[in-house]
Amino acid sequence: MKLTACIITYNEADRIESCLRSVSFCDEIIVVDSHSTDATRQIAGSLGARVIERDWPGYRSQKQFAIESASHDWVLCLDADERVTGELRQEIETLRGRGFPAHAGWSVPRITDYFGRFLRRGNTYPDRLIRLFDRRRGGWIGEEIHENTRVSGTVGRLSGHLEHFSYRSLTDHHNRMARYADLMARASYARGKRCGLLKVLFNPQWRFFRGYVLRLGFLDGWRGLVFHLVEANYVRRKYLGLYFLSRGLPP
Repeated sequence: MKLTACIITYNEADRIESCLRSVSFCDEIIVVDSHSTDATRQIAGSLGARVIERDWPGYRSQKQFAIESASHDWVLCLDADERVTGELRQEIETLRGRGFPAHAGWSVPRITDYFGRFLRRGNTYPDRLIRLFDRRRGGWIGEEIHENTRVSGTVGRLSGHLEHFSYRSLTDHHNRMARYADLMARASYARGKRCGLLKVLFNPQWRFFRGYVLRLGFLDGWRGLVFHLVEANYVRRKYLGLYFLSRGLPP
C-alpha cells in the first residue's frame, strides 16, 4: 500500500524544507503552491516533491485539490508549518506495511510550538485531527477557513505528535487571527447566522476561561497566558464582525 503526502504552500521558503524532510518516507509528495514569490517551489522541487502551481481558491478547496491530484488513495495531509515526528512516522510506516487495516482514517494529536516551547494544555492541545485517510472514503469539508476532514467509516487514533510551528512572531499571530476572524464572520453570515451583543461580550471571556482555567492553560506559563489572550481577542473580533454584518454595516 502506497502513501502520498499532500501539502499546500504560499511563501513558505523558510519552513518547507523541514516539512518535506519529515514526510520523506512517503511514496509521493505533492506540493500545491499558490504562486509563491519566494523560493518555495524551487526548494520543494529540489527535494523531490511534485509541485503544482495553482490559483488560490481557499483553504478547503486547495487541500481537496491536492488529495485529488495524488497518485495513491491513502493520503497524509500537512500544512507547510507542520512536521511529522519520528514516533508518528514509525506508527504510519507500520500501518502502511499492514495495508492500513481496519479504519478509513486515522487521527493524530497536533502540538503547537509557541515561542520556543510546545503548549501542552489549554484550548490548543491535544488538537486531534484526521490527517491520514483513504481519499476514496473521505476528504476536506466545511468552510474555506477552518476546514476539516471527514471520512465514511471508523477512525483510528495514533499517539505520535504532529508538530505545529505556526506563528513566526506575536504580530504574525495577531494578524493571522484577525484575518481568520474576518473570514469566519463573513462565512457565518453567509450561512444565515446572526448575533447580538451578548455573544460579543461573553463568548471571548468563556473561551479564555475554558482554555486558561478549566483546561489548565495557565500551567504553560506566560506562553499559555499570551496564547489564550490572543485567542479570546480572535473570538471577540469574529462575533463583532458578525454583529456588524447582522446590522447591514461593513465589518
